Amino acid sequence: MCAVDEALESGALNLLSDCAGAKPGETLLILHEDPALGYFGHGLADAIAQTARRLGLDVRLIDVPFDPAADSLPPALALEMARADHALFLARLGDQLRFREMPDGARPIVSYVLDRDMLGSAFGRAPSAAFVALKQAFNQLFAAAAEIHVTCPLGTDFRGQVPPAAGEPADVSVKRFPISVFAPLDACSFSGRVAVDHLLVGTGSRYYQPYGMPVTATVFAHIAGGRLVRWEGPADEVARAKAHYRHVAGLFGIDGDFVHSWHAGIHPGCASLEPASASYERWSGSAFGNPRLLHFHTCGAYAPGEICWNVVDPTITVDGAVIWDDGAIRIDAVPGAAAILSRHPSLRALFDNPVREIGL
Repeated sequence: MCAVDEALESGALNLLSDCAGAKPGETLLILHEDPALGYFGHGLADAIAQTARRLGLDVRLIDVPFDPAADSLPPALALEMARADHALFLARLGDQLRFREMPDGARPIVSYVLDRDMLGSAFGRAPSAAFVALKQAFNQLFAAAAEIHVTCPLGTDFRGQVPPAAGEPADVSVKRFPISVFAPLDACSFSGRVAVDHLLVGTGSRYYQPYGMPVTATVFAHIAGGRLVRWEGPADEVARAKAHYRHVAGLFGIDGDFVHSWHAGIHPGCASLEPASASYERWSGSAFGNPRLLHFHTCGAYAPGEICWNVVDPTITVDGAVIWDDGAIRIDAVPGAAAILSRHPSLRALFDNPVREIGL
């Protein structure tokens, strides 16, 4: 077996055994988009199916059409999922419905691995169980914090804390592979300014045009109480941002000034080797897991909203301790993380030498 095939096999096993917990004799639905649509790559579904069959799974592949405005499962597909032990979405439909209820017993998984190269990379092969545990460690750290302070080289400066009664948002009807962010933090208790640069882009909830709007000069979004209070920056760039928000809010009849939540990437193996401009849709659906990116969910009073702000190279300080330092996680500053890495020694090198390519 060649090295590339070994890497693919390792990534597929990580997905099927470690993440899904699939056992011989169980059924697996692979719900996949047509690769010609340009989102999921050619051969990804087949590579996973081959490994699944070697594990003794009963595999069925179903082509899933792409619907830009999907808000529910087609009844026939819901029935198929209810009959299966596992359902893997290699289709944007899974991400669009990640905050919705799924059929009982289906155990769906949304893949943020978009092609064979990603599956065989450190992103696809890093132990899934380790990132389940790391996510929980980050969640506990932020939930217990008296103050969380975020800055970035372009001038982001906001702070606040997680509301005392806040729980994890209702995004647990599906598993994610790989887990690459901590639970979103409710923005209602944060205030300050967010440096918005590079682009405004969709969230994977609904697809519209233009899905991404280039930002050619930094503008600042001032937030308070879960609201976008005002924009600051070059007049022409502020006008373009406001127009984009009016357009998207008008399309869906939503509150354009609502700022729902934010979180940052925790997976140092997550890479975006192509520029975001090559495909705003594909970039927004995969790059967010890199620790160099922190993103806000805005435009709409629901998760995940319709427009993301992306903060590059954040520094995140929790009760005076620096956890993110210019986009790099100080993993030993996270309570409980050292024990997790001791159980998964390969991750130490990954956190010490994180991938830096984010497509921006």
